[in-house]
Amino acid sequence: MISMIASVGKNMELGRKNSLIWHIPDDMKFFKETTMGHVVVMGKNTYDSLPGNLPGRTMLVLNTSKILDNDNVQTIYSVDEILEKYTDSDEEVFIIGGASVYSQFIQYASILYLTEIDDECIDADTFFPSFDKSKWEKQILYSAHYKNNFYKICKYSRI
Repeated sequence: MISMIASVGKNMELGRKNSLIWHIPDDMKFFKETTMGHVVVMGKNTYDSLPGNLPGRTMLVLNTSKILDNDNVQTIYSVDEILEKYTDSDEEVFIIGGASVYSQFIQYASILYLTEIDDECIDADTFFPSFDKSKWEKQILYSAHYKNNFYKICKYSRI
């Protein structure tokens, strides 16, 4: 099963200059707890933006040339490789970014975990792909304030 997880602003902003825009501790905790023990798929820029490997998760980096292969990180060369292995699997695989990787997988995702932040970033340079919300059932898992931002952690399940 393919799932996606991301934090987005009012205009579906994801990032700026290969970094997250918002740093909300509860969102980071939710990301860690939700993806722990699972496979996470990302592009090279997302991989490069991480402070290091994500412990407790198998990291697949979608890239045209080999990045690094070890116990925790593997290079995957095509979307099809991931789809063949995980589309009909009971194992939940998380797409964690960036924008291009989200765009390539959105049509295959069964679940979207989106932290929706009631804020906008005018100089964002990466965005989550648009999707037809009428084809998804939305469940609010958690809502709160952090600093001056209201946010909701939502789970969208494909209808």
